[in-house]
Amino acid sequence: MKSLFAKPAYAANPDAPENERLPGGRTFAYGLQHVLTMYGGILAVPLIIGNAAGLSPDDIAKLVTGTLFVGGLATVLQSAGLPFLGSRLPLVQGVSFAAVATMLAILNGGNGLQDVFGAIIAASVIGFLIAPFFAKIVRFFPPVVTGTVITAIGLTLFPVAANWAMGGDSETSDYGSIMNISLALLTFAIIIVLSKVGVAILSRLAILLGLVVGTLVAWFLGQADFSEVGDGLPIAFPGLLEFGVPTFDIAAILSMVIVILVIKTETTADIIAVGEIIDTPVDSRRIADGLRADMLASAAAPFFGSFTQSAFAQNVGLVALSGIKSRWVVTAGGVIMVALGLVPWLGQVVAAIPMPILGGAGIVLFGTVAASGIRSLSTVKYDGNMNLVIVASALAFGMIPVVSPDFYAAFPSWFETIFHSGISSAAIVAVVLNIVFNEIAAKTTTQASVFAAKPLRYLTSSHLADLQDGDVFVDGKLVDCDGEEVPVIPEEKLPEVKEKIERGEVTTTAEIAQVLEKDKTRPASSESFVRKTETDQ
Repeated sequence: MKSLFAKPAYAANPDAPENERLPGGRTFAYGLQHVLTMYGGILAVPLIIGNAAGLSPDDIAKLVTGTLFVGGLATVLQSAGLPFLGSRLPLVQGVSFAAVATMLAILNGGNGLQDVFGAIIAASVIGFLIAPFFAKIVRFFPPVVTGTVITAIGLTLFPVAANWAMGGDSETSDYGSIMNISLALLTFAIIIVLSKVGVAILSRLAILLGLVVGTLVAWFLGQADFSEVGDGLPIAFPGLLEFGVPTFDIAAILSMVIVILVIKTETTADIIAVGEIIDTPVDSRRIADGLRADMLASAAAPFFGSFTQSAFAQNVGLVALSGIKSRWVVTAGGVIMVALGLVPWLGQVVAAIPMPILGGAGIVLFGTVAASGIRSLSTVKYDGNMNLVIVASALAFGMIPVVSPDFYAAFPSWFETIFHSGISSAAIVAVVLNIVFNEIAAKTTTQASVFAAKPLRYLTSSHLADLQDGDVFVDGKLVDCDGEEVPVIPEEKLPEVKEKIERGEVTTTAEIAQVLEKDKTRPASSESFVRKTETDQ
C-alpha cells in the first residue's frame, strides 16, 4: 500500500507545464471560460433523462443542480488530485453523453430512475477496480493511434457544434434559422478577431469574451431571455438520494458496464490528448489515477442525482486554443461549477446564454481538437509500414456513426453501444490495427505493404552486393535514390540494432541513426554496412 499512496513520479516536477500557477483573478477568469465551454453539454443529459423519466420541472431542476455539483467536485478531484486519484492534468469532468442511449433503454424497458442510478453505481465500481488494467493500454497508443483518436474526437464533435449553432433543439420553430446561424458565425468571428489582436490577455480570453459579446448582441436582438434569473431559493444544496434508494437490476448493470468501458476508453484518449497538447509525460500510473477519479465520481454521482462522469473533449480543445496549460485553472473551473450547483441563480445566468452563441465557440474549439490530432499525425513515419492504412481505417470507422447514426441499429445493443460513439470506434480500430500491423505482423513479414512508401534499410560490409540502383556516396555518406542517408552500422553494434528493430523500438532508418548518435558511436569506414528490407513496425 505504501507504493500505491506514494506521490507519483509525474507529480514530482514543480516546473511541469500543468503545475504553473497564475494570479488569482486570471485563474478564475480562465476557469470560467472552461465552465462556459462545457455548460451546454453538461445540461443536456439531465434534461433528456429527466423528461424521459417523466419528472416534474422542479425534479429536473434538482437533476441539473446535482449534475453541476458533482461535475465540479469531479473536476477538482481530477485536476488537483489525491493519492492514487486524479491525473493532475487540466481536464474538465462532467456528466457523459455516452450513457444517454443506455439510460433511455433502461427507462423504456420498464425500469425506473432508481434502476438507472443503481446500474451506474455498480458498473462504476467495476470500472474503478479494473482501472489499472486499462492503464496498461498506453503501450498500444503510439502517435499513430493517439493522433488518429485526437483527430476523431474533434471530427465527431462537429455535429454538436452545428446543432448548437442551429439552436440546439430541433423541435423549436427557429431551429436552423438565419438568425441563429448568424449569431453563431458572429461569435466565431469575434473569437477569431480577439485571438489575433496581439494582446495576450485578450487572446487567451477570446472564448470567454466571445461568449459575453455574442450573448449581449443576442440579448439586444431579443434572442436571449434573462427573465427567469433569480427565481427560486438563493442557495440549494443538492439533496442526498432525492429520487429514492437505488435498485440493482442485473440486465441494467450489464448494459451499463459496456457504457463504462466506452467512457474509460474516451477518458484515456482525452488524458493522452491533453498530455500531448501541453507537452507533459503521460504514463500508465497517470492514466490509472485519472480513470480511478473518473469511476469514483461516477459511483458517487447517483447519490446526488447525477450520472456517469467523464472528461470533456471540448475542453481539451480549449486548452490547445488558449495555450493555458495550468491544471489549477481547471480546478478553479471546478470550484465555479460547485458554486453554480449551490446557487441556482448563478446557473440561471449561464444557462441563459443562447445555444447559437455556444455553437459559434464550438466551431473553433472542436476544430482545434482535430487540428491537434493532425499535428500529432504529422510526426508519424509512413515509410515501409501500414500506418497510412491504420489512420485511414480508424478515421473512416470513427466517422460512420457521425454521418449515419443508424448504421449499427440492426446489431446487438451491446455492439451498438460501443460503436455508436465515433471516438470509441476510432480508438478501437486504431489500437487493433496497430497491434496487427506494428506488433504482430512486423515480426513475421519481410515484405513491405503496397501502401508503404519505401522499406527500412541499413548496411554492413557482409552485404555490399545488396546495394541498389541510385545509391551514391555524398560527402562520405551513403545516400539512396530518394536522398535519404543509409545508416552505417559498426559490426559490433549490428546485434543491438537488430534487437531494437525486432522489439519495435526502431521503426525508421532515421531512428537507427539516432540510436548510433545516442551511443556516441562513429562509423569507421564505408565498408561496414548492410542493407535489410523489413516492414516498418
